[in-house]
Formats: sequence, structure tokens, C-alpha cells
Amino acid sequence: MSRLFCVALGSLLFCCRPNYFQIQSEYAQGVKPPPPAYDNRAHWAALPTMKDAADSVPNKSNLKDQQAEATADVFFIHPTTFTHKPTNQFIWNADVNDAALNRKTQESTILNQASIFNGSCRVYAPYYRQAHYHAFVTTRAEDARQALDLAYEDVKAAFEYYLTHYNQGRPLVLAAHSQGTVHAERLIKDFFDGKELRKQLVVAYLVGRAISPAAFATIAPTEKPDETGVWASWCTFGRGFYPNRYDDYYKGSLSTNPLLWNSSKDFAPKELNLGGVGYRFTFAPQMADAQNQDGVLWINRPYVRGARLVKNTNWHRADMNLFYMNIRENVKVRIEMWWKTNT
Repeated sequence: MSRLFCVALGSLLFCCRPNYFQIQSEYAQGVKPPPPAYDNRAHWAALPTMKDAADSVPNKSNLKDQQAEATADVFFIHPTTFTHKPTNQFIWNADVNDAALNRKTQESTILNQASIFNGSCRVYAPYYRQAHYHAFVTTRAEDARQALDLAYEDVKAAFEYYLTHYNQGRPLVLAAHSQGTVHAERLIKDFFDGKELRKQLVVAYLVGRAISPAAFATIAPTEKPDETGVWASWCTFGRGFYPNRYDDYYKGSLSTNPLLWNSSKDFAPKELNLGGVGYRFTFAPQMADAQNQDGVLWINRPYVRGARLVKNTNWHRADMNLFYMNIRENVKVRIEMWWKTNT
């Protein structure tokens, strides 16, 4: 793959497929890491009262971190960063005290994804005992289920701590990517769907995972950019590409176009893209176009230097990078609408 292109898009995109450790032992034979304690600031990847990567803004963007003035909160659940061979005895689930892994999480997803929301929200993002990447590719379904259940146990505990100690009745945005979205979907069902807390929900960005349009009983997918109490989701691939297991997993799922904020098949040109982020967390204008295609989001090659040499088809790791500014602006619009309808 073109070095120029890797330089243009930056560290989060992981241009080549990552190397990952294949777990050989059963989940029951492994050792569980100690649970996080969310009264310990060290077990949070982002808090509005501490310095972390979520406070950052892209280079050459003229944006500002406005968490101090924000009128809403975001609870962000990060994707899988535990892909390598463990450096300790914890194999299926990560240790929240692993300093090297936490640094990797800060420098990738918290920087490139959680920071999207610092223009309108106070950012809360827990570390959690995330399931290893192998849980998503193993054929041992029961082992994978147990690893993901343990991870969700932490996410749920962090969210309950957030509600008790931080929220204070403020409007709430839920945002997640990939494994984070697996847990966010469960969180919505446990705390929002048909529940009193639904009134505080501004929007849920459930990115990087195929979700049925009927996933929730009382919370609908968005079809307008200023709706509240709704959810959005997309999985990004190159135009004309259908991923493995398309018929079983993606086909028929809900795909939101993040340049139009609806599920139509209308093509959105790059001129509607307010900007993405690329190399060294640098602003890149009109980075991508977008069009829904029955459960997936198609893009042409990103409009950056060197893209003509690239044959990449899976843009999963750039689901949010490519549309950074559109998400940032959209959450602002929806928060303003929430306050208008709840005053």
C-alpha cells in the first residue's frame, strides 16, 4: 500500500490488517483481570476534569476544546485496542491497569474518536476489561460470549457510576465504535429503551457494527439531522465491495449516511464533508463522499494525496475519522434541539 496514502490518513487507520494474537486456551482456563474501580480516576480513559487525549483538537482546524462550557455529556465506549499477544497472564480480557495498552488506547481511539465530542459535550470514557480481538474471530462462541460479557460488566458499572456521580440530569449522548458498539447496544436496552432515562438521550452514535433497524422497541434510527432520542449507525467499505458474511451479518441492517443523516441511498458528494482527520491528527477537508447500500456505507477512495494507488476495501478503522467534522457539527445541532424541546 502507498506510503503516501498511509501518511495522508494517519495513525488510527491502521492501513494494513493488524497482527493479532490467536488465543489457544479456553476462556475457563484463563485468569480474569481484577475489576476496575470507577472511583479511581486512573480507570477512566477520559474525564472532563483531567487531562487526556479527548481534550485534543485536530491540527490546522481552528477548533477548541469546549468541555468547560458544554451543556451535555457524552459517554464514549472505545473499540478494541487489545489485539496483540498479552504481556501478562490475562489473555481473553484486558487489564485496565496495563499502562502500555492504555497508552495505545489514548493515542488511537480517544484521540481520534472521543475528541469529536469535546466541542459540545463533557467527555466520559471508561477503560474496561475489553475482550481480546480474537473473541470476534474465534469459532468458540461460548468463550467469546463470556469474554464480551465480562467486558460489558465493566461498561455497565462505569455507566452506573457516571449516572450517580457525574450526570446530574444533563442531556446525554452515547457514542461507541466496534466492540464499544456491542456494549452500547446492550446499554441502550438495559437503561434507555422504554425506560425513564430515554428522556435524557440526545442521540446514540452506534458506529462500526451492523444493527437491525428494529433493534430497539422505543428508540428509532435517525432520518433527520436534528432529531433527538434516536440512533445512527454505519460500517464503511469501498464502493462496490461486499464484506465477508455480508448476507448473514450486514444485509438488511440499518446504515446511516453521516453526510446526510438518513438511511436513504442518495449519494452525498465530498462537498458535503466538513472534514476528516488524518496524519498526526491533522484536519483534512472534504475527505470522503458517502452512499448507503443495503446495510453498508460505500465511499470512493478518500480525497487525499496518494489515494489513487490504494485498493483498500475495508474502512472500518476510519468509520469516524472520515466524517469527524460532520459528527462534531451534528452532535451540536442535536443538543441545541434537545434543549429547545426540553426547556
